[in-house]
Amino acid sequence: MKRHLILLLALCTLSMGLRAQSHVRTNFKDKNYVDTSATMIWTGVNMAGQLPVGYLRDWFKPNLAVGTGVTLKTKSNWTFDVNFNYMFGANLRDTSFAFLGDLANEDGVVMDGNGMKAVLYFEGRYWTVGAGFGKLIPVDRWKNSGIWLRFGAGYFGHKIRINDYNHQVPQLDDDYIKGYDHRSGGFMMSQFVGYLFNQKNRILNFYGGIEFSEIWTKPNRNYIFFEGPTAGMKSKFSGLVSLKLGWNIPLYEKKSVTTFYYR
Repeated sequence: MKRHLILLLALCTLSMGLRAQSHVRTNFKDKNYVDTSATMIWTGVNMAGQLPVGYLRDWFKPNLAVGTGVTLKTKSNWTFDVNFNYMFGANLRDTSFAFLGDLANEDGVVMDGNGMKAVLYFEGRYWTVGAGFGKLIPVDRWKNSGIWLRFGAGYFGHKIRINDYNHQVPQLDDDYIKGYDHRSGGFMMSQFVGYLFNQKNRILNFYGGIEFSEIWTKPNRNYIFFEGPTAGMKSKFSGLVSLKLGWNIPLYEKKSVTTFYYR
């Protein structure tokens, strides 16, 4: 009886020791824990502050942007994504509103149908839709995190948003406003370098870095009142320098075996 009791106590002690050891090994805060690279899919949101260069800078001041998309990360840490971004808050540099042509007088004032100063609001708007690929380079034990290099391409559009609050300017009614908004679009490519962090708790997943965009656009309208017919106009070069931060929402992760260091 006493032997059986001693054997039972020994087995319980061994079992508790194994459980404790297993608990230590799966503790993400343990310095011996090494995250294993896994196939992952995530969506998310991002926000950026942007500085325009080239043709865009001739028209607009710095702006903000928000975006979303879906990204696939392979086990070998290649990434593939589709994305959409919307830019806003770009004030106009031309305070004389010369781009309105004869609609504005020599003082840059637009008169409404009642002979009063029109209440108008002008703002630059951009939007992009595209796809990209990249490479994640781990720098420590978190193999799903590291330096993220990404290349993208897609379509870029921009225009001047004109809002006639009181709807008292007949020249801005219906399709007439299209002759003043200078809407343009064209090819864009971008390069991003930053840091991507993905952790097992599925909450603290984010990235941040700097992005450079090169853009070639020409008018989408057949006629611009300030410039005339747009047929034959050449593409104009623009650029954006963006400081971007994003939060990732995991959608899928392929389970993988965890690797450990032993001393």
